[in-house]
Amino acid sequence: MAAFVLGNGVSRNTVDFDILIRLGPVYGCNALYRTHTPTVLVATDRPISEMIQESGYSKKNKFYTRRPLKNLGGMSVPQPYFGFSSGPIAAALAAEDRHTPIYLVGFDMGPAKHGRFNNIYADTEFYKKTEDHPTYTGNWIKQLCTVAKKFKDQTFIRVHGRTTADVADFDAVPNFQKLDIEEFLARINKAKGL
Repeated sequence: MAAFVLGNGVSRNTVDFDILIRLGPVYGCNALYRTHTPTVLVATDRPISEMIQESGYSKKNKFYTRRPLKNLGGMSVPQPYFGFSSGPIAAALAAEDRHTPIYLVGFDMGPAKHGRFNNIYADTEFYKKTEDHPTYTGNWIKQLCTVAKKFKDQTFIRVHGRTTADVADFDAVPNFQKLDIEEFLARINKAKGL
């Protein structure tokens, strides 16, 4: 069964979460919990992770973090991915759950307009400002390549929108593919081809 892993790049804005969750499990990161309940949520940065747990979210929903607070329902990130960032951990958990293909949506790995911070939660608590410089993505790229190489019998499809950067490292991994966002939207809206 296909799974969807949601990064928080602005290319994700055109994708309807409610359609995805009907088509398969959704693995999400960080502030996604503010508006949606994915199948699995991951947050590694301590401030937002603690807020998620203290909100009661992790007692009712599947949530992974590096150091769960006691008695609040959070689970520890599996050891092989303990040092990874939230998005690559979410992709690894989808792979561990044996899903294929695994669609990576909103994994832009590049700046938004005018070379600035690319995140749909920009200007909100725990996030940089819209006009800030983009976040360094080299570690995310290496970690996603590691995950894809480990799970070489599964297919990882990175959905490309207008703000999605081309990444040569991904092109070198045989089970890592790319798909234009318009084609992805057509697939999910017809609910076939997944």
